[in-house]
Amino acid sequence: MQRTAPARKPRASSQARIAVILKAARALLAEQGVANLSIYSVAERAAIPASSVYHFFASVPALLEGLTADIHAAFRASLQAPIAHAELRDWRDLSRIVEQRMLAIYAADPAARQLILAQHGLSEVTQADRQHDLELGRLMQALFERHFDLPPLPDDVDVFALAMELGDRVYARSVQLHGGITPRLAEEGMRVFDAYLGLYLPPCLPKRAAAL
Repeated sequence: MQRTAPARKPRASSQARIAVILKAARALLAEQGVANLSIYSVAERAAIPASSVYHFFASVPALLEGLTADIHAAFRASLQAPIAHAELRDWRDLSRIVEQRMLAIYAADPAARQLILAQHGLSEVTQADRQHDLELGRLMQALFERHFDLPPLPDDVDVFALAMELGDRVYARSVQLHGGITPRLAEEGMRVFDAYLGLYLPPCLPKRAAAL
């Protein structure tokens, strides 16, 4: 009699364990910063064996890369959230909504400030952040295209990703000087974002009759 192969365990359990690990890492980053983070401290905070953390993340940089991806998922969701097309007068209204949503994520998530805006010197995390920025830039361009008739943009420069990175430089400066993003430097970051986009988007960019 032929035996059927045993069913694989659902992935939900692994995802739940990863979520517990990332939640613990996020809390420790908020309390102690990147320099004091270790696999063992995360395991202790998560109340699981260190081997369980190592099973999913072989090192602290790998863990931080996973947390960076988790943070960027929140940024991605902010770009996919509904926009009231009728309330947009010009493209700067849309850019303001996008930047304010991202600033709200930074304000609510110390881990996001630690990993993306603080000076931690971890090349793996910085590289992961840049790769995620490229994805966010494409999503942001698609968002603008849904609401406005964009002009041709260069193929050799990721305009929206670069605009976002330039704004982040201002926010990073605020974190370095003040420990967080002040209202004044939040406004400056949004101005930098608009100023760079304004090199490619005309002031009177045609708004679509309805969002695509």
